[in-house]
Amino acid sequence: MPSPSRRTVLATGSALGGALLAGGLSAQAADREADPWKAVLDDADLVWQRMPKTWYEGPYLGNGFLGSGIYAEPGAETKAVRFNVQHSEVQDHRPEFGSLFGLARLPIGYFTLEPVGTITGLDWRLGLRDAELTGTLTTDRGTLTLRALVHNSRSVLAVDVTPSAGERDFRWVFHPADAISPRAAFKPLPDGYQGNPPAEVTEHEGIQAAVQPLLSGGQHATAWRERTRGTTRTLYVHVAHSYPKSTALDRALAAVRGASALPYDRLADAHRSWWHAFYRKSFLSLPDARIQRFYWIQLYKTASAARRDAPVMATSGPWLESTPWPNTWWNLNVQLEYWLIHGSNHLELDAVTRALSEFRDNLSKEVAPQYRADSLGIPRTTDPHLVNGAAGTLTGYGVGIPGQDPPTPEVGNLTWALHNVWLSYRHTMDESILRDVLFPLLRKAITYYLHFLEPGTDGKLHLPATFSPEYGGNTRDCNYDLMLLTWGCRTLLESAELLGTDDELAPRWRAVLAKRVAYPTDANGFMIGADIPFAKSHRHYSHLLAVYPLYELTGRTPHERALIEKSLAHWVGFEGALQGYTFTGAASMSALLGKGEDALRYLGELMTRFIQANTMYKESGPVIETPLSAAQSLHDMICQSWGGVVRVFPALPAAWADLTVHNFRTQGAFLLSAVRRGGVTRWVRLVSEAGAPCVVRHGIAGPVEVRDGRGRALRYSDAGDGAIQVALGKGESALITAKGDRPDLTIAPVRPNEAAARWGLPA
Repeated sequence: MPSPSRRTVLATGSALGGALLAGGLSAQAADREADPWKAVLDDADLVWQRMPKTWYEGPYLGNGFLGSGIYAEPGAETKAVRFNVQHSEVQDHRPEFGSLFGLARLPIGYFTLEPVGTITGLDWRLGLRDAELTGTLTTDRGTLTLRALVHNSRSVLAVDVTPSAGERDFRWVFHPADAISPRAAFKPLPDGYQGNPPAEVTEHEGIQAAVQPLLSGGQHATAWRERTRGTTRTLYVHVAHSYPKSTALDRALAAVRGASALPYDRLADAHRSWWHAFYRKSFLSLPDARIQRFYWIQLYKTASAARRDAPVMATSGPWLESTPWPNTWWNLNVQLEYWLIHGSNHLELDAVTRALSEFRDNLSKEVAPQYRADSLGIPRTTDPHLVNGAAGTLTGYGVGIPGQDPPTPEVGNLTWALHNVWLSYRHTMDESILRDVLFPLLRKAITYYLHFLEPGTDGKLHLPATFSPEYGGNTRDCNYDLMLLTWGCRTLLESAELLGTDDELAPRWRAVLAKRVAYPTDANGFMIGADIPFAKSHRHYSHLLAVYPLYELTGRTPHERALIEKSLAHWVGFEGALQGYTFTGAASMSALLGKGEDALRYLGELMTRFIQANTMYKESGPVIETPLSAAQSLHDMICQSWGGVVRVFPALPAAWADLTVHNFRTQGAFLLSAVRRGGVTRWVRLVSEAGAPCVVRHGIAGPVEVRDGRGRALRYSDAGDGAIQVALGKGESALITAKGDRPDLTIAPVRPNEAAARWGLPA
């Protein structure tokens, strides 16, 4: 067979970025395209030429544990800049006051950078590629040139400042926060609850430390030291938390002692290397400059807020601020926060699978005692160890019992969280996830439902009244629960077959699928449940989970498609309570239906109405799930892989005529690379990591050729509906092109359709 091309795309990103070719590029083009990652990341940097005044405007640094948000000191905007110091492990340990008070994340404090003069201007850049803030702060006495990072592995905030002569006497001041649940500013305190005693500031051989004792025992400690090298002064900060022992101080001192022995540049080398490697695991470029930059910022944000071994993200990530939601929320927030890790090929950030597995014993304690032998549940809110503590609307929300209220019977959250685990399995085909985590936990989550299913006079299985998150009111045959129950039973049967398990509950799961009552609907589409129509503005799509993200209903028939379209239009047609994630959900559902223009319109609504200057998001407090879920909406427009079929570019708007994706991870553990030029898909490449069945709807018009990594023809069969099936073993690849076409296989950024302002606060 003749060679398909003089060029070869590497199976995964190479040291030069996956864009190196075997030949044929001009020197100028090769220089431009040798590092596409650097090009898109440099373009996505956030800039500030005006002073940020809030969490929603300023730069942010983090490593999943330590986080720092940076903005002007409130009430002293021209006198000081605040560097928040917060940590995802720092929490209280008084379960008797519930997850929202007694187990809440606790604020730590902040440093103020206080110049000699009055601040008159600034020019900052948050460099995504290096995960580093750089720039200058100008005063009427001179300038402060700064660099700052939260070190990836050492978990140290390092701020390197070089002052001009007039600013040599600038200073750093640490302000310990009151160690009380942030919810106290929004809701009344539970009886008997009080804040922790003040922090104690001490000095230890040149290192300062603020030690916060906890009434429950244990402590957290913030240690810092400033080192001077020439005219440059570098601040090093570390936070440690310990419970029930009081070891945090010693750990914090040791961390600062070790980090401060290194000049800033030496400290930064390993940090930058980690981030460079992180980004190269996947690539995406599209012609909307504003959205492309937004996407890469979300990858930066996720890697700043999440690690596999870090706590599952709380509502504001590691950047705790004044909030009514000072813990982890499981009825939507967690699920949306982690969706983007799959397609972007960043399973190293999957804390959900790790936490549900590690703390599974605590999940049995969240259901009533009579069900603990065979059932699990997760309440609306927990601490990082999946503990809820006291249940009640003031202190936390328990799992509840179907048909009973109080406590509110919100029971589907664990099943929905396990859908995230299922996605991690499907995108890696790692059988240990299926065998050791998903199957045993999902089995007990579904068993909880089985205790309450009852046959009705119609011969169908019905659920007693449960709660659909956030709508209000309890309803029989609640769609939130029926949809999750259906997905759970189907997934358990499929998992048992894959694992070769003859489970004694399999007949019950089959009976549920055969006999459960139909999802309640009316003239407007899906209802909340049998007793509650969808009749008011509602930000949550809890009644639509079977459409998205479960893909149980996908519009296979004209009737099903019409039902989805009607339900979607009715849901977003009620203004008043709609919020940002309403529009990310609507965008993803539109993408499912192949409506790229609608998906883009919904994302436009999100960007215009809800996304803040630094791409953060707010409702009545800071929350981070919505921008992260918007990145997943982009994924859903570019690639979908539900139902065993990889769909390439399934919902692109006409304006996105050019698009490049590389090493996008799909279900079945395939790495997808594809290029679209002039509205035409030129080539598609799939690399199989697991040897799973490969069915791809490639979107290339007319006859195609399929070749392996050496250019040899591969056999394929027509799978119908524009898809082909290719037999790929583990490690093998398939390149799909139009017959006779030899396209350029370069991975490179596409040109934007028009210029767009940078994120941040540019002039």
